[in-house]
Amino acid sequence: QVQLVESGGGLVQAGGSLRLSCAASGRTFTIYSIGWFRQAPGKEREFVAGITYSGLATNYADSVKGRLTISRDNAKNTVYLQMNSLRPEDTAVYYCAGDRSRLISSRSSIYDYDYWGQGTQVTVSS
Repeated sequence: QVQLVESGGGLVQAGGSLRLSCAASGRTFTIYSIGWFRQAPGKEREFVAGITYSGLATNYADSVKGRLTISRDNAKNTVYLQMNSLRPEDTAVYYCAGDRSRLISSRSSIYDYDYWGQGTQVTVSS
């Protein structure tokens, strides 16, 4: 079994920054890619960013390109999401998810991920 725990969420003003962390424990060797997703009230959960085990392949939703950066520290079994130039529309619960499939790039569908964290709230005030 794998456990994913997100942290780092909070309240920030528009234009501010936050860094989210996703700490993995348990059978972490089964996870190849990690994705970050978010879900705003009344909306579907959407892909934000993803990274493969090597960290060499990353991908982002168009809405966050240039503002959010995903990275990982495999020695700490932790993936980070650096969020800069935050906007009110970034307000959501942010989830990290683990994908066991060994592909050249991370995937963007919620149905492709095998493990999920409980989420961390990010609120951006205008």
